Order: sequence, then C-alpha cells, then structure tokens
Amino acid sequence: MAVDTLTITVLVLIYLAATLIIGYLGYKKTKNTEDYLVAGRCSHPVIIALSYGATFISTSAIIGFGGQAANLGMSWLTVLNIGVGILLAFVLFGKKTREIGHRLSAVTFPDLMCKLYQSPLLQYIAGFIIVISMPLYTAAILIGGARFIEPTLGIDYTTSLILFAVITAIYVVFGGLIAVMYTDAFQGTIMLIGMTVLLALTIVAVGGFTAGTTALTNMADLVPKALADQGMAGWTVMPDLGSPIWFTVITTLVLGVGIGVLAQPQLVVRFMTAKDNKSLNRAVLVGGPFILMMTGVAFTVGALSNVYFYQTSGKIAIEAAGGNVDAIMPLFINQAMPEIFVVIFMLTLLSAAMSTLSALYHAMGTALICDLWGRGKECALSLKAHQAGIVIMMVLSTILALLMPISIIARATVMFMGLCACAFLPAFAIGVYAKAPSTKAALYSMVTGAVVWFVWTAFVHAAEAKPLGLCQALFGKVTLLGAPWTAVDPIVIALPISLIVMVVMQLQAGKAQPAAAAA
Repeated sequence: MAVDTLTITVLVLIYLAATLIIGYLGYKKTKNTEDYLVAGRCSHPVIIALSYGATFISTSAIIGFGGQAANLGMSWLTVLNIGVGILLAFVLFGKKTREIGHRLSAVTFPDLMCKLYQSPLLQYIAGFIIVISMPLYTAAILIGGARFIEPTLGIDYTTSLILFAVITAIYVVFGGLIAVMYTDAFQGTIMLIGMTVLLALTIVAVGGFTAGTTALTNMADLVPKALADQGMAGWTVMPDLGSPIWFTVITTLVLGVGIGVLAQPQLVVRFMTAKDNKSLNRAVLVGGPFILMMTGVAFTVGALSNVYFYQTSGKIAIEAAGGNVDAIMPLFINQAMPEIFVVIFMLTLLSAAMSTLSALYHAMGTALICDLWGRGKECALSLKAHQAGIVIMMVLSTILALLMPISIIARATVMFMGLCACAFLPAFAIGVYAKAPSTKAALYSMVTGAVVWFVWTAFVHAAEAKPLGLCQALFGKVTLLGAPWTAVDPIVIALPISLIVMVVMQLQAGKAQPAAAAA
C-alpha cells in the first residue's frame, strides 16, 4: 500500500476515538434497564434506519457479496433486500412488533416471543438458539475486522483480534443499546460515503456505466469452463434455470440473505426502540437508499471489476485474484482506486465490522442474562448482570474466532441468517398478527425449523457439509444426497417445513377453541 503507515494509523485512531466518544454519549443517556435494552423506546428515525442497515451489512457482506458478484455475476439480492429487508420488514413486521413490544414491555426478541405466546419455554428455546448460533457469526465478524487491522496498523493477528473485540465491547458494555445505535449511525454514515465514492470511481475506471456494462456483457465468452458447465452464461444475465449456480445464486444469496434478515433478533429489537409508527415510516425513507447503496454497490462494483482487470491485465477478476473470491474486492480497490480512497475504504470496512459486532454483542449478552439465566429473577433487570453477560459472550466469541479458519467468514453470514429465518420467522410472523397464536404450534415450528436446518446444513448442502466433515465422519461420504440437492440452501427446505408445521398446528388450535367453547 502506497499510503504511509503513519497516515493510516492517525486516521484509524481518530475514527476509534470518535466511536468511543459517541459511545460515551450513549452511556450518559442510559439511566435504566429499558434504556440499556431497548434504547428507551424513543430513538430517532434516522438513527433507527442507519443502525438497522449498518447492523445488517457487515464486512463479509461488502467483501463477500462483491467477490461473489465478480465470480457469478449480478444478482437480484439487492431488490429483495430492499423489498423484503426494508419495506416488508419495517411496514409489515416493524409496526406490529413496536406496538406489541410496547404493550407487553418486551425487551429482547426471546422475551417478545415469550410474552406473545405466554410461554417461558419458548423464551428459553429462542435464547438458547441465539447463544449457540450467534457466536459463530460474531467470530466471523471478529476475524474480518482483525484481518483488516493486522496489515493496516502492523499488529499481529491475535493482538488485532483481541484489541478489536475489547474496543467494541467497551461502549456496548457500558452504554447498552443507546450507545450501540449511536455508534451504528456514525459508522453507517461512513459506510454510505465510502460505498458512494467507490461506485463513482469504479464507473470512471471502466469508462462509464453504459460502456462498462456493455463490455461486461460482451465478455460472456470468457466465463471459466467450470462455471459455464454449472450454468453460468455471463455476468449480466441469470444462470441457466435449475443449474447448480442458479440454485446457489437464488437459494443462498437471494433467499438466504434476503429473507433471513426478517427474523434476526438483533434487528427485530430495533423496531422496539421506535417511539411510534411514524418513526418507522420515516426510517424506511433512509433505510431503503442505505441498503440500496450497500448491497447494490457491492454487486455492481464486483461484477464490473472483471472489466477493469481484463482491460488492464487480460484476466477476469477471479483469475487476477488467484482463485480467491474474498480477495477480489481488496485487490480491485488497491489497484484501481486512488491511494487516499484505500484508507477511506478501510474505515468503511472497519465501520461495517464494528456496527455489526456491537449489535451481536448486545443481543448475545441480553439473551444469556435476560432470556436464559435470569428469566423471572431480579437479575434480569440488573444492568451489571447484563454487562457481565456481554463480557462472557465477547470472550467466548473471541476464543471461537481464534480457533476458526478465515474461510468460514462468508459462509457464517448466510448460515446465521438462514437459521434465524427457519427457526424464528414462522412463529414470529404469526405471533404478531394472530389473535390467539398457538403456543404448541410455535414450539414445534421453532424446533422443527432449527433441526431441519441443521440436518440439511451438516448432511446435504455441500458448501457447509464438506468443511464441517460430520457427514463424512458418520457415513463415509461428503453429502447424503447428490446434485442438485447439494446446491440447494437449507432455507429452501427448512423454512417451508417450519412454516407448514406452524400453519397446520395454528389452524388445528383455532378449530379446537370453538369446539371447547361449545362443550
């Protein structure tokens, strides 16, 4: 990197100082447990939107999605993210979640589910799923942030990881959700600036948007044979219907991420911080463009990087990056962007990592204390207990990050989002809208969704089954089923089954009530 280390270090230190100062402002406004857990239920619409978006978009999303677009072409994920992740999430679920959360005084996602269904067991199950699964995603974010800090500041990887974990934990532990959302908004603003500049400079680098996309379309004959054989027809068209790559793009990227966002605990809590429904309506006006820029720019720039690399080196992006998808975006930025922008983009990545990490810390810590250990006890309303819970989960996630390989980063994002959708979405959706939601239906749906998701992940979906090695150890083969099932994301199987269980049992419960009343 041509930019001198001193300049980079100074800018990063200024950024970290600003983050901690903003976190301190959140700490000063945190007066009670409700402030700590749901930001006092009076957050500004812009804060809600930027916090929601910045929490949703992590480093692995920017680097991972961009790399996937360079390798597999542009995707409909951006449209689904805006249509489902913002419009549907805020309008259809956000308002009802806010209203019910206020009425029932719910402070976490499992607590909301418990009070909706009047079932402590449901709260325990939801809290258990969060505490078990979220550290995997958290560890992936930690790895991404540490890999950024390591070369930037010249600190070894282990020290970088611990430093990153501790700095983020400081303002989360002391400031609670107010501090998290304040810093999210600051970090989201940096992300928005960084991605906007990246799009503009990329368009210039490829000779204009029309010229760039036309050149990319004309490069269809350069698609590697291995990808062409699996259904890829070019970077500006969808893969062949029903092909392995089509299943990967549609089921994993589009559905796995697009739908998975609806029932993520750390995002649902954002709805409960709004003062009224007008705040959520206004948040959509900010959140929509924000998500458009985050995912839209990543997919556009990633795909167009092929044009730049081909024009400058005669190679497509994946070849220029030595076959490493995750290396495409960093390589493109270092080669095609002005030196000063490399630093700006580093701050963009750091912001993306810290905003997501802080939300996960808060969600895990409150799940451990409020929903598992402290439910029904006075400690559930103790700030010190929640602070201890966040520290415990931070330590566990850091240890996990030190044990995990870096190759798990991109997969962990999709895995966590998919599990949330399969386990939580049907029970959450019906719970906020049904007049008499069935507790039994929610319990069976949640457990079924989680179990089917795990079985498909570990024994069928090759992207996870192969590195996990569980199927190989038990049955002597990588996956139990062959193509095309090995390319079908678990969410396509587990979510419909979870939904069917929920709907069927809910209808049965509805029929049983009039019969019981008549008797």
